[in-house]
Amino acid sequence: MVNNKTDQCNPELELGNGAVLPERENIPDKYKWKLSDIYKDEVSWEDDFKLFKERISEISSYSGRLGEGSEVLLECFTLRDTLSVSLGKLIVYAHMKSHEDTSKSKYQGPASKVSSLAVEFSAAASFITPELLALPEETLAGYINNPSLSEHAFALRELLRQRAHILTQKEEAILAKTGDMAGIADNAFSMLTNADMKFESIKDEKGQSVEMSEERAVSYLRSPKRKVRKAAFDSLYKPYAEMKNTLGATFDGMLKSAKFYAEVRNYTSPLEAALDGDNIPTSVYDRLVDTLESNLEPMHRYMAIRKRVLKVKELHMYDLYTPLTADPYKDISWTDAKGMMYEALAPLGEKYIEQIKKGLDEGWADVFPNKGKRSGAYSWGSYATHPYIFMNYTNSLNDVSTLVHEMGHSMHSFYSRENQPYATADYCIFTAEVASTTNEVLFLSHLISQTENKKKRLYLLNRRLENIRTTVYRQTMFASFEREVHRRAALGEDTTPDALCTLWYELNRKYYGEDIVIDDALKMEWARIPHFYSPFYVYQYATGFSAATALASGILEKGECAREKYLHFLTKGGSDYPINLLRDAGVDMSTPEPVEKVIRIFGETLTETEKLLA
Repeated sequence: MVNNKTDQCNPELELGNGAVLPERENIPDKYKWKLSDIYKDEVSWEDDFKLFKERISEISSYSGRLGEGSEVLLECFTLRDTLSVSLGKLIVYAHMKSHEDTSKSKYQGPASKVSSLAVEFSAAASFITPELLALPEETLAGYINNPSLSEHAFALRELLRQRAHILTQKEEAILAKTGDMAGIADNAFSMLTNADMKFESIKDEKGQSVEMSEERAVSYLRSPKRKVRKAAFDSLYKPYAEMKNTLGATFDGMLKSAKFYAEVRNYTSPLEAALDGDNIPTSVYDRLVDTLESNLEPMHRYMAIRKRVLKVKELHMYDLYTPLTADPYKDISWTDAKGMMYEALAPLGEKYIEQIKKGLDEGWADVFPNKGKRSGAYSWGSYATHPYIFMNYTNSLNDVSTLVHEMGHSMHSFYSRENQPYATADYCIFTAEVASTTNEVLFLSHLISQTENKKKRLYLLNRRLENIRTTVYRQTMFASFEREVHRRAALGEDTTPDALCTLWYELNRKYYGEDIVIDDALKMEWARIPHFYSPFYVYQYATGFSAATALASGILEKGECAREKYLHFLTKGGSDYPINLLRDAGVDMSTPEPVEKVIRIFGETLTETEKLLA
């Protein structure tokens, strides 16, 4: 548990929230990830890069030969997978090195170089799928049933399933070369919002002028001082309003791109195209949106509680993110954070805990911020490496929760790579968010169960409410918006910036109810959601959270049986469709039950919150 009497001279606390960011070289090695486990140095990486580049042409030698028999096909698959494993190592090392200190240009070049190499390899191997599909169906069926190709049977079955959406070899090669163009709208959005957009400075809680960025503005929306929250809100949305038409044109480019790829691949809609890769029925998407939109009363009730607790005449959108009670968790050292995680995840079993301890002891994590370090957090790695966790740990409970979340991803990868061949080791986003969020749900449930102090309990209950609001309700609202704008684009209806602003306003009014003022500035919020440039992506956060809540509840309520089913799920990687994998783990996402369970928990948490506030 947190040691509230932790010595303030603790170097971990200094590294986490010191007044000055340390240089990378001044961070002790025990708080840095061990990228030397991938390559001992940059020279070794360069050698592997050159070797890979020389070998790319080898894959072309199999072009036109995949119908010769299972031996030839296995050779081709083995070569492709071997090269893919090597490429994965090259990619993660180069990019992770560049993230350690983005100011060092010597690490940016390799990251850019290897990205181009990946496109080159993709183009070289693009013949495989169309050539296989050009074979007689009985030949493909023979390959699927051939024991020597058992590792690839699932992928081959997928080819048959998606046959209608895969083009000729020549057409696939052309499409492979459009990869960079497909990302133009996303790149333009990224450059515009990250590099070109300027935000007005605001006065902070002490009356001092503070320069704003997107991330800073969002953080100040959590300020306990309303004047600061409003200033941050206005600063955040003003440049979006000023660039409304440019952003609208960029968004339109994304809509047209999504429509083009869906039509070219013979899908009825971009929604069907986006979900078909993981064989997710569009009914799952529609059911999520429809179930949430039929159960908005708890959200409206939450807004009424928030308005009452904050003691405001009018609840505004800039009042949504400030905690209802002050954060009682301060200065959590890295050592204490790990201890909290081990306790909370104990229901997953001794072996699970032993492995995460071993991983952290052996260099899985890069912990503290340093000058030039990329912001944010992630879990990454490749099939040939152990998982890595990238952090910017600053001693807060949010950071502990981030550690728990990313460890969920890392353990999913660990179990999957330990138990699956390369061909089926990768899991999709639909299931990825389940593993990370299950950990988060277990973590928060543990803290709540161990806390009797009224203020702490209120704070933790509010965290649960906010988790469900932002991950289930809000992301589903995003999903509803996406469904409607792509429908309009398909029919040639109005998708101008003004029309999108109106739709966004109406959805916020619908989801949040009458107890909140939907500020005019918020109408531009659709323009700052980067996930919209990967169409129909965000719904997976809501489905993932719903599935994770059901799984975590099962583990806590049913014990070993539910735990073993869940751990087995982690070993399965991408060896089956995500709907099937989750059903085997104990959650049926083809029904509304997981979403309804989250809604029930949201309502129960509201009730307890009201009792504590009475």
